Amino acid sequence: MLLFGKRNRIKKQKRKIPKTVQQSIPIDTLYRDGIFRTGRLFSKTWNFTDINYAVASDEDQLQMFLAHSAILNGLPTDAMAEITIYNRQLHNQYFEQMTTPSEDKNYLKYAHELNGILCDKMAESNNIVHEKYITVATDKKNVEEARTFFTRVGNDLTADFAKVSSKVTELGYKDRLRVFHDFFKTGENEEFNFDLKSAMARGIDFKDCICPDSLEFKKDHIRIGDKFARTIFLKEYPSFLKDSMVSELTDFSRSMMLSISIQPLPTDEAVKIVQKKLLAIETDITKWQQKQNMNNNFSANIPYEMEQLRKEIKEFLDDLTTRDQRMMFVTVSLLHIADTLEQLDNDTETLMSIGRKHLCTFGVLKYQQEDGMKTVLPYGLLEIKATRTLTTESTAVLSPYKTQEIIDKNGLYYGINAISHNLLMCNRKLLLNGNGFILGVSGSGKSFAAKMEILMAALFSNDDIIIVDAEREYRSLVGNLNGAIIKLSAASENHINALEINNDIDMDESPVSIKSEFLISLFDQLLKSGDARLGGGVGAKDKSIIDRCAIKVYSDFLNGKSDYMPTLADFRNELLQQPEDEAQDLALSLEMFTTGSLNAFAHQSDVNVNSRIVCYDILELGEQMKSIGLLIMLDNIFNRVMANRKRGKYTRVYVDEAHLYFKNPYSADFLLKCWKRFRKYGGLLTGITQNISDCLLNETARGMLANSEFLLLLNQSASDRKDLSELLSISDTQMSYITNAGAGRGLIKVGGSIVPFVNEFPTDTELYRLMSTKPGEN
Repeated sequence: MLLFGKRNRIKKQKRKIPKTVQQSIPIDTLYRDGIFRTGRLFSKTWNFTDINYAVASDEDQLQMFLAHSAILNGLPTDAMAEITIYNRQLHNQYFEQMTTPSEDKNYLKYAHELNGILCDKMAESNNIVHEKYITVATDKKNVEEARTFFTRVGNDLTADFAKVSSKVTELGYKDRLRVFHDFFKTGENEEFNFDLKSAMARGIDFKDCICPDSLEFKKDHIRIGDKFARTIFLKEYPSFLKDSMVSELTDFSRSMMLSISIQPLPTDEAVKIVQKKLLAIETDITKWQQKQNMNNNFSANIPYEMEQLRKEIKEFLDDLTTRDQRMMFVTVSLLHIADTLEQLDNDTETLMSIGRKHLCTFGVLKYQQEDGMKTVLPYGLLEIKATRTLTTESTAVLSPYKTQEIIDKNGLYYGINAISHNLLMCNRKLLLNGNGFILGVSGSGKSFAAKMEILMAALFSNDDIIIVDAEREYRSLVGNLNGAIIKLSAASENHINALEINNDIDMDESPVSIKSEFLISLFDQLLKSGDARLGGGVGAKDKSIIDRCAIKVYSDFLNGKSDYMPTLADFRNELLQQPEDEAQDLALSLEMFTTGSLNAFAHQSDVNVNSRIVCYDILELGEQMKSIGLLIMLDNIFNRVMANRKRGKYTRVYVDEAHLYFKNPYSADFLLKCWKRFRKYGGLLTGITQNISDCLLNETARGMLANSEFLLLLNQSASDRKDLSELLSISDTQMSYITNAGAGRGLIKVGGSIVPFVNEFPTDTELYRLMSTKPGEN
């Protein structure tokens, strides 16, 4: 790594001495599409998401490193690129929860306790998130040329970053201004709400909305309002540098920006420069040898410095010509903020000591703090002379990646990020679909995790919540939240009308056609299990009869002639009136469930299935009733979700011991239909089970898993870990978080992000006793 010369590919702008705080912001013009103009320079910024570099295997890290090298190789040579890592202090709004939708004293008590726990967790966490940006600046004649150029660059960046599984997002003018606003007004917790059209109408300069109250540039620091800041730069590089230095610098829990300014050279021009430098050193060596020969010193060895310099230049030239490396001028600068000057000095020493650990020397800019600030902030400017000549791989060692974060606005709390120690706040409504699974062996904390999500959704959202409880674990929680508990069994006093429909459903299909499809599935199951005729199952004639009877039995209700809701008994009576022998067979197969001993679903509903929180207790649902009972219950849930869609409400459905439904093809198929269709109805389904192998061995369950964007993975068995590794491409390092892990520890997958987490909930709280499943604790 050699310094061949401090060459600027971007022409230096004429210096103007600012007389106001606004003038110190070097933006002359902004455009709605996010392009900024500074003098002759046009710049644009893209945000790119982090990846799990820190917990990847060595082989995966090598692939990520090579992919990042390809990104650097793809940077345009007629522009300057600036990679910026912004340690941003999160606003309190990210963690403020919604008010409870109920004035019930239990709700208020639990909400108050939960908010206190979250505040404690916030205090323990870094409360710092790493935002990653890449800014490209180029000298163009006008903005039209700049737009064409940035469109091409944006397409290239999107394709190149996708190779490291990082998503690139173009920033508009408002998002770019928000970055400067948040940095200049660190700690003020002020939301940035700027509208260009409104500002122009009122004659407001956009700089007034982002600049600090005051800005003073001292000899070695900056006064930004009542805060203190300092710019330092990387002055000396070692011959060998680890890829963890940038990560360790940004791990420091302070508001800061670290920028890597890169000016790539065309390969042919770089080769000429290196060849010229090689020729110069060869000439120096020849002159030295001639001088020694003149002194009759024919055996003198070439000085080590000259020999080493020639070797390094030859290696550099070989990198450019045979190893697809490019020559880059690189500047690393860092701007950090503190509350006091004393704290600023201590922080600077800490950052410098991190650099010394990696044999790097950082220097403080003297009388250049303003230039340093302009260089660090993502304006796309290079105002300081601290350039080093590096190859692509040497530049790629300054890796900006570490770990993914999950911090969604209005998200629910799931634990602490085990790598960054930030709160995990996930809003499943923002995913492509909100379906998910909670997987973990017995004792790993899966029931606790499900209850915690249910509780938070109950307290801090207006979503309806439906729980299918196979082991009677949720009665206490639902009871304390004033929910309805529906016990399904042959001897239960609770009844659900299997034919109940909601005529107020906002969808293309009619309610009768949906119910007819349900009845066909029900009879198909009854006939197959009972072998009513050779081969069993519902035939074409049966389907016609069932559909005909469904239309007749609902006609008066749907036409408004009667308020009476038909029941299974009414449907059987309609079957008995049909002339076909097949109709008599169908009626006979239904007899036990209408007029017989298992007629729990042949009565009018006498339970509040419309309560905001409903728990279906199916523990005592016997084997004879289980098949039909599960189908009726799932159909009832399906109708509820569709009805909520028209009201604009989300419905969260939790299916505990989900593997029970995979064993029954009818309930499994019905669940799969729900998994595929609930997204557009505002449904968020969660399956809770012990082993992922139960999902992978069943084709229907595999389809459900494939349509799930949310996974909460707790401690797994050895066989399940192998399946997960293959299914989700989880590295060995990540797998360690679900191997012999304690309760409440594991991995959370949200969309394309997989993050290790820890959820240590205080045991001396009412909420813990409400959610715990350990004997004696609830």
